[in-house]
Amino acid sequence: MKRIAVFDSKKYDESSFAPYLKQYEFAFFKDKLSLHTVILAKGFDAVMCFVNDDLSKDVLDKLSEFGIHAVFLRCAGYNNVDLAAAYKNKIHVVRVPAYSPYAIAEHAFALLLSLNRHIHKAYIRSRDFNFNLDGLTGFDLHEKTVGVIGTGKIGRVFIDIAKGFGMHVICYDPYPVKDSDYEYVSLDDLYTRSDVISLHCPLIEANRHMIDKKAIEKMKKGVFIINTSRGGLIDSKALLEGLKEKKVGAVGLDVYEEEANLFYKDNSLKIINDDVLSLLIQLPNVIITSHQAYLTHEALDNIAKTTVQNMDEYFGGSFIQNELCYHCEKNKDPQACYHARAKRCF
Repeated sequence: MKRIAVFDSKKYDESSFAPYLKQYEFAFFKDKLSLHTVILAKGFDAVMCFVNDDLSKDVLDKLSEFGIHAVFLRCAGYNNVDLAAAYKNKIHVVRVPAYSPYAIAEHAFALLLSLNRHIHKAYIRSRDFNFNLDGLTGFDLHEKTVGVIGTGKIGRVFIDIAKGFGMHVICYDPYPVKDSDYEYVSLDDLYTRSDVISLHCPLIEANRHMIDKKAIEKMKKGVFIINTSRGGLIDSKALLEGLKEKKVGAVGLDVYEEEANLFYKDNSLKIINDDVLSLLIQLPNVIITSHQAYLTHEALDNIAKTTVQNMDEYFGGSFIQNELCYHCEKNKDPQACYHARAKRCF
């Protein structure tokens, strides 16, 4: 039976992978994978990782040294992986490209609704039997313009929800959905016209801090910004300044660019040294959740099912459908790429 080292694991991970214990032996480690913890992987056949695990060159070199040539991501994003180093070490990196677009899109809209109708404030007040309505006024989402950045599966579900509320939707995506009726606009146009902006795109170097000081300056006064994708898409310092200057009306974040050592654990008894995060959390028009948008029973079941399918393909010697192929991305000729021809990269 193949042995899998599962890093940055939680109780719900153990539960979701429990049905597959007859197929694989899992060792669940609460620690994130890093250069300090990679030694825990020695003696295993593969590692399973999550969004904030360190899969840099040094860590991948160590995995290769231990004879480990497969990394299974329990997520869609892979900005934490050095694909060039993985390719050089002949390490297969496999992800879960989609688990529940509904979970994340619904959470994004929950953030929007809560901010607009001040649900977080009303909840705190009512627990003290304070039923005063001052400061709880919102606005109709009906006929407001929402700018959706990224029209992949999650973005498209979010668009459907927004249309259900009668919102006007404009979109930006460098790879538009073919034959759709979406209104695609330039990024600048989206910033200028949107009452609400929701991010639904992966993080790559080209779009890191796509929402920065200059972008915020182009936006409508009072714009709502929702991010359930990756924290690095937003320059947090610029966002804080935008809130202070009242250019940004409200912010809902399920992700934060410096979340790696904070999210997914209880820090309530610690002094947080991140001044930007501390100030953001204190603002009454900001809601921050702990990267939980994906956290539904359906999503966890799909993550486990797809990850096990990925492992079956790898250990079974067949084509790995969800492998991240460095060679594909660098080679302009699909016919010259093994993965593009449904073959293993190495």
